[in-house]
Amino acid sequence: MVKVEERDKFNDHLLASGHTACPGCGQSLAARLVLRAAGRNVMVVNSTGCLEVFSSKYPESAWEVPWIHSLFENTSAVAAGIEAALKITGQLDRVRVIAQGGDGSTADIGLGAISGMLERGHDVLYICYDNEAYMNTGIQRSGSTPYYARTTTSPPGKVSRGNWRPKKDVPQIALAHGIPYVAVASVGYPMDLDRKVRKALSIRGPKYVQIHVPCPLGWGTAPERTIDFARLAVLTGLYPLYEVENGELRALKIPKKVPVEEYLKEQVRFRHLFGKEDRKKEIAEIQGIADQNIEKFGLIVK
Repeated sequence: MVKVEERDKFNDHLLASGHTACPGCGQSLAARLVLRAAGRNVMVVNSTGCLEVFSSKYPESAWEVPWIHSLFENTSAVAAGIEAALKITGQLDRVRVIAQGGDGSTADIGLGAISGMLERGHDVLYICYDNEAYMNTGIQRSGSTPYYARTTTSPPGKVSRGNWRPKKDVPQIALAHGIPYVAVASVGYPMDLDRKVRKALSIRGPKYVQIHVPCPLGWGTAPERTIDFARLAVLTGLYPLYEVENGELRALKIPKKVPVEEYLKEQVRFRHLFGKEDRKKEIAEIQGIADQNIEKFGLIVK
């Protein structure tokens, strides 16, 4: 039996260096942490998107585990097929299946296939790397883009304050399927992320884990501050970290509420909300979303 510390060292580079992710990419760091937690006995199915593009530029691959690129819309269907094949050949006890994609393929294009996989009860872990827009194709708005964020398809102007639709709550959609485990994690809290991935893979049946991964290019932030912004999203209450296991909710507590301005003001995608008196209303609305999350999940340490 390999000791835990030796096993973790052995698994540390299952997403190899040399890929072409942008400096400060939260998604590449999160994917490395996921594989470190998962270990080598996995098969990974990846939708089209940033992670697929920067990790598998032909004829090279950064993946040190079996890895399949599928389309935007059918990653979960492919993963379900792999799970069924492993089950019928008696190999599912020793191999775990992970399906993964960005927020565009998860919240929008592939949502139907994800729903089918969850509904049918496939023993697959689905991971969403949520950078809150279609970053690979030009920073277009996705269903996971937050209120009033600037994207190339939700530009602010005289009659617009940026994205005008609320962020789609995919973890709650996953929970509506009655699956045994749903979790929300952040690359800013790597130990919490590691624990949730390990927990998910220890549970039989369909699982969903969503990971917040800042994108310096799409957000307009300094590459060296990716972890700072990931943590600020949690500390403001805008991105609550929680897990639901068999109906039981547990949330990561925060010591005190940080005003949302601290998170918004240094991101280019929210810069249009500052410097004009009439934009305070929008900031107050975003603060209201954070306050609702804090109340709903009981985030403040009493």
